Amino acid sequence: MIKVVCLLSGGIDSPVAAYSMGLSGADIVLLHMDNRPYCDDMDLSKVMDLSVQLERTLGRKVELYVAPHGPSQLQIYERCQRNLQCVLCKRTMLKVARNLARRIGADAVVTGESLGQVASQTLHNLVSEQSGLDFPVLRPLIGLDKLEIENIAKRIGTYEISIRKSNPCSLVPYHPATMATPGLIWAQEKRLDIESVARRAAEEAVPLRTVNSSPA
Repeated sequence: MIKVVCLLSGGIDSPVAAYSMGLSGADIVLLHMDNRPYCDDMDLSKVMDLSVQLERTLGRKVELYVAPHGPSQLQIYERCQRNLQCVLCKRTMLKVARNLARRIGADAVVTGESLGQVASQTLHNLVSEQSGLDFPVLRPLIGLDKLEIENIAKRIGTYEISIRKSNPCSLVPYHPATMATPGLIWAQEKRLDIESVARRAAEEAVPLRTVNSSPA
């Protein structure tokens, strides 16, 4: 059995990706990147409930970690090209998830990305976000459209949780880049020392719900 770290937002897609990996037999560990103060507390409440629902659906216990992401977001905002906020945000998330995966002995990172669905998920941006990561990233939803993902979410009971009203990230640029290149991203991330940022966030990741907790 493989063990994977699944990035879990409060949205529709990432719980479905985690479910897909769990259904295939993988041992899944959830990781939520806490974006406060650039979002409200609702996202944290939703991911708690999503983790419980995934346990119910999969019929086994699931561990949930949370790592700070607000400080990383602020550094990106202050030091980097404005239209690259979302790409650098996702790249930072992948590095944090990779670092946590190595810390807990996981084999890969899982994301809920579907090709071309939002600006950070164009092919150019996906390549740039993962460039040089040196760790497997699995995207079980990559070829599905939004309607297919929503139908699965409704079937497994995560959809109604995911669509609860919450404030979106307040740092999303007005015109996000859709065709980033690895060279551009590498140059920008040098302004951050992104490896140190990601290492610190992974070290500060703590379990919110552990395998010793029972589904509600």
